[in-house]
Amino acid sequence: MRLFPILSILLMLLFCASLLVGHTTASIGDSLSALITGDGPLGTVMQDIRLPRAILAVLVGGTLGLAGAAMQGYLRNPLAEPGLIGISGAASLGAVLSLQTGFAGLFWLALPLSALGMSVLAVLGILVLAGRQGRSLSLILAGIAISALSGAMTSLVLNLSPNPYATAEIVFWMMGSLSDRSFDHVWIALPFCIIGGAMVLSLGPALNALSLGEDTAATMGIHLARTRLTLVIGVAAMIGATTAVAGAVGFVGLVIPHILRRWVGARPSTLMGASALGGAVMILAADLLVRLVLPDRDLKLGVVMAILGAPLFLHLIYKTRADLS
Repeated sequence: MRLFPILSILLMLLFCASLLVGHTTASIGDSLSALITGDGPLGTVMQDIRLPRAILAVLVGGTLGLAGAAMQGYLRNPLAEPGLIGISGAASLGAVLSLQTGFAGLFWLALPLSALGMSVLAVLGILVLAGRQGRSLSLILAGIAISALSGAMTSLVLNLSPNPYATAEIVFWMMGSLSDRSFDHVWIALPFCIIGGAMVLSLGPALNALSLGEDTAATMGIHLARTRLTLVIGVAAMIGATTAVAGAVGFVGLVIPHILRRWVGARPSTLMGASALGGAVMILAADLLVRLVLPDRDLKLGVVMAILGAPLFLHLIYKTRADLS
C-alpha cells in the first residue's frame, strides 16, 4: 500500500521544515548543527523552542487522527469525532477554571494538570451515564450530555469573569496553539498519548467486527462492554492530554479519516494507522502556515484548522451526497 510510505515521507519532510522555519534566520547547516550541539542562542532556539513544538504537532495531530478514526469505527458513523464524547470540552473547562481562579499562575503545571483532572472526571461521568452494558447510542448520549454541560460551564465562567485580561487569556487559550511550548509539555502529554494510543490500536480486530453490527460482533466473540471501556479510556487519555497542552484543535479527527478512507477501505484497523499519520501531517502543515502567513501576529492553530477544515468538510459532504444521488 503506497499511502503509508507517502504519508511517512510527508511527515518527515514537514517535521524537518518545522525545525527550520521561524523568526530566527539561519542556514540549514547551521540550524542542524545547533540542533545537535545546542551551542549558542541558535542552539537554544532549536532545542528548546522548535524541537518540542514539532514533536507536539506530531503528538497532537497523530492522536486526534487516531481517535477520530477509532470513534468512527466504533460508532459506525463517518460524522463521529473525538469531541463527541465530551472529553475535549471537559479538558477545556478545567483549563478555563484554572485560569479564572488564578490557580494556573501558582506553578507551570497547574493548567495542564487541571485540564487532565477534569478529563478524568468526564470519563467517570460518561461511564456512569452510559452504564456498564450500554451500547453505542448510550455512549453518544452520555458524551453529548458531558459536552453540553462543559460548554455551559465554560460560558458561565466567561460571563461572570470580572477581569477582562483573564477573559482574553481564556479565549486565546481555547483557540489552540503550539507556540511557547517546551519539553515539559511534551513529557506531560507523551505518556498519555502512548498508553491511550496503544489501547485504541489494540481494538483493531474488535472494530473490524463491529463494522458488521454489534449483534454480529457479539456472536463473533467480541466483548462489547470491554471494547467500549477500552475505547473511552484510550480516547480520553489522548484527547485530554493534547487539549491540556495545546488547547482546543478541531476538525482533524473528523476530516482526516474521511479523506483517507477511500485509499484504505472500510477496515477501521487500517484506517486508524493511516489517520494517525495523516493527522500528524495536517497539524504540522497548519502550524507551518501559522508561522508563515502572519509571522508578526499570534495566529492561533485552532483558527487555522477551522478555516482549513470547515470548507474541506463541506466539500466532503457535498461529494458524498453527489455519490449517493
